[in-house]
Amino acid sequence: MKCPTVDELSQYVDDLVTGQESVHIDNHLKSCDVCKRVVEAFMGEQQFIKETLLTPTLPEDFASSVLEQLEPYEQKSASRKKTPWRRAMLSAAGILLAVGLSATFNPTFAQWIGGLFSTDQVDEGLRMATEAGFAKRVNQEVTDKGITFKVEDVVADSSRIAISYQVLNENGRIKNSYFDLADGKNEILAKDNRGKLLELSSTGWSSAKDYGFIELSIREQEDLENIIVKFDLNELNGKEGHWQLEIPIDLKESLKATKTVRLKDANTSQHGVDVHLKEVRFAPSSNELLYETSFTQEEQSRINEDIQNLENQYGKEIVNTFTNYGTAIAYHIENENMKVVSHHNSKGSSIDSGLLQGTGQPTGKMGEVKWNESFIPQKKDKKLSFVLDGIIKTEPADFSVTFKPNELKKNPASFEYEGNFVTIKEAKKKGKYSLRKSLLPVKKEDIFTIEMEGEQETLATELGAWVLVDDKGMPYLTYLSGATYDEKDENGRNKTSFTIRAYDVDEIPEELTLHLLSVTRYYEVKDKWKVPLY
Repeated sequence: MKCPTVDELSQYVDDLVTGQESVHIDNHLKSCDVCKRVVEAFMGEQQFIKETLLTPTLPEDFASSVLEQLEPYEQKSASRKKTPWRRAMLSAAGILLAVGLSATFNPTFAQWIGGLFSTDQVDEGLRMATEAGFAKRVNQEVTDKGITFKVEDVVADSSRIAISYQVLNENGRIKNSYFDLADGKNEILAKDNRGKLLELSSTGWSSAKDYGFIELSIREQEDLENIIVKFDLNELNGKEGHWQLEIPIDLKESLKATKTVRLKDANTSQHGVDVHLKEVRFAPSSNELLYETSFTQEEQSRINEDIQNLENQYGKEIVNTFTNYGTAIAYHIENENMKVVSHHNSKGSSIDSGLLQGTGQPTGKMGEVKWNESFIPQKKDKKLSFVLDGIIKTEPADFSVTFKPNELKKNPASFEYEGNFVTIKEAKKKGKYSLRKSLLPVKKEDIFTIEMEGEQETLATELGAWVLVDDKGMPYLTYLSGATYDEKDENGRNKTSFTIRAYDVDEIPEELTLHLLSVTRYYEVKDKWKVPLY
């Protein structure tokens, strides 16, 4: 392959070439020292710009104030033509001016100034923590098999640790940042300063322009002043190797900036559910609300009796496998002007406004859950209040529908239940193929499958687990999957679809009955319960 032009190498460094062109140049650089030095010069210039821009933070009105002082001129169109010596000879002042004017419009330049956590590619809470000085530049890296794993920045407080990183090839080119944490090849651990492994509430991965982004939830941990995050990676960008990094993180400053408000006597009972607000924590990157929900004693007795009746009919295993009887709440948080700043589980809305993340930890007692939910912090509002909007209960159901599988094609079976309008479209055995370690690696199973479609009103009950019963009274455990779509019908209802599978049905009987075992209902709290969070 003949050498690429200088302009092509410049575009390669700026990530402006196609994927195929990038592969060709990658291969050429392995055997051409001249082109490799040109690329290194371009990359050195990029690094110089980044390092020059790390220290100063430009005011928000910088671009506009400079533009106001410039004489208007006629802009001429020009092709993108660069040479390394002309670019490298730009003065530091010239670079600062050019990038300062461009930072408003180009997110890549903005990243150079403050890293990933200063851009709109992360949530507002992380940006606020960065503005407050809780983002730390790390720049630790490890290289193996020609691939470099580089941790750039860390934002950490009492609620979470956010880490930005890049994956680079031997020429310094940014590669795909994805790595799989589920297959056991790659692992991220957190330890305290005594070396004890921490149980993380959650570990999340996402990608942004040029970056990978890891978020570790430490909301369940208390009194942590120092943490070590260890990366133990064995596959990156499709290559096997070994990349190990330990990132020490000091939480002492963020703990000083965290305020905890204990909520005394913040208890209420609504629609058979006890709600107990415990505390709220105001950390640099999030506001956390800790509370518990459980069935009242009277409601617990009623539900236990209903469950016992279901177990007598269908057996304990079937009744208790997928029913998940439990409690939750819907609420919003408002400021002192009664303006809603965030809401959670609001009926009629599929999106939680302002919610960053949330976890519910069952205590072992049916229906009792410890909740920890975090929201984007508010810059100006200091006097926030919690307002309870509704109660959510997953409870036993008493509903059934009978149908004849062989007649569904001509006469689909339809039913209506608490705002759900459903039609059973078909019920038959369907082949499912799976791989296995055997002389015959492909295995085929015939699974009895029921397909349903319908519509759901906004305040409809959510249908839960089902049991299938044949005409001889034999019950079968079923597996439910389904979806509710944004698309609405002429009545304003959301379209839905469900699939129910039963693995042990050998012969399809003339008649079958589906019994609903559990439903999730929403109960509105009419007299709103309000608790100050200050």
